[in-house]
Amino acid sequence: MRIPETEILAARILIVDDQAANVRLLERLLGEAGYTQLSSTMHGPEVCALHRRNDYDVILLDLQLPEMDGFAVMAALKATGADDYLPVVVLTAQPGHKLLALQAGARDFISKPFDLLEVKTRIRNMLEVRLLYRRLEAQNRRLEEAVQERTAELRESEARYRSLTELASDWYWEQDEGGVFTRVSGPVMEMLGLRVDGLDGVADGGGGGEGWDEAERKTLRETIRARQPFLDFCISRVTTAGERRQFRVSGEPMFDQHSRFIGYRGIGVEILTRAPIRAG
Repeated sequence: MRIPETEILAARILIVDDQAANVRLLERLLGEAGYTQLSSTMHGPEVCALHRRNDYDVILLDLQLPEMDGFAVMAALKATGADDYLPVVVLTAQPGHKLLALQAGARDFISKPFDLLEVKTRIRNMLEVRLLYRRLEAQNRRLEEAVQERTAELRESEARYRSLTELASDWYWEQDEGGVFTRVSGPVMEMLGLRVDGLDGVADGGGGGEGWDEAERKTLRETIRARQPFLDFCISRVTTAGERRQFRVSGEPMFDQHSRFIGYRGIGVEILTRAPIRAG
């Protein structure tokens, strides 16, 4: 990815040096190179506030400042947490300070007295890296926003799915990984004569479970315990009044984003009602 020249020259640069001559030299040099957004201060304590307000792309920081030296300024910048990437190039005449400055978080250094070619080269290299980092940050934000937008769309789609399935069936149900109903829409309890303990409550004696076809119950229970989907599974029971009722049930296992089983959901309809069975 290549950063356009106009974007590099429009980068925001802050010069921090207590020597007015150094500030003027850097301003003249960078201005002649085409940079248009130049600021300066001779006071270390002002840097954090200026950076919060202007969000500089590069801070050229002298380490030998009288009120608050460059190391303290870098520590203060990191403490603000305003920027994960500390855009500091230190200015120093002390060779031993270069490594210390890099360990403190500086991205590069420029030696004093200034070599004009070195100044221009190091600042340009720093700006290219900094602006690429900003682009990556922006791309990550857009990606995160797209994921959030897509998640919202999926949730809306899920809500529509539930509404449609509820309209197209006699009841809609969801249960957790333990088999306990977490959502029931429709007259499932009245229709099946069940307490809402779990779908395979029909097989475990969950209130009003008498009269169910044992073979059908066993098959349904085994299907659920195996976490298998089922479509139009027919199950029937004879009520205490002697009425045979039949139902068609469909369900599917649910998994979270980590592929962990979290329960079942499905629909059901009553498909046949017969007259009471009479003896003889």
